[in-house]
Amino acid sequence: MKHLLSSLIAGTVFGVGLALSGMLDPNKVLNFLDFSGHWDPSLALVMAGALVVSFIAFRVIPKRVTPVFEDTFRLPTRSDISIRLCVGSAIFGIGWGLAGYCPGPAISSLGIGSGDIFIFTASMLAGFLIYHFTMEKKGS
Repeated sequence: MKHLLSSLIAGTVFGVGLALSGMLDPNKVLNFLDFSGHWDPSLALVMAGALVVSFIAFRVIPKRVTPVFEDTFRLPTRSDISIRLCVGSAIFGIGWGLAGYCPGPAISSLGIGSGDIFIFTASMLAGFLIYHFTMEKKGS
């Protein structure tokens, strides 16, 4: 139960951070990518802040014997760069650049209630399901 509560708190902090930084507005992302028009560097500042937090966390957390809310650490075992990783990253980036949303801000933006975000989120969920029923069933 503690890990569910910690996940809820972390997700809430993440969503509030997105809202406070203005990253729920897809135009922030689209303007960041528009170098020849109304370029907005604020997304780079948000990413730099995330890098600082990650840099500190990746130095502090490995010094712990166990996680706070679990019995053991669950670290990734793969470090290779596969074609699936590259294709998935490209699809993510293209979708982010076209729509101005990625999964975190999309889910956080559902509370705003605009029609576009419901279409994007439904499409994103459909993509998850298509992947699940095509790739996961093959054992990939």
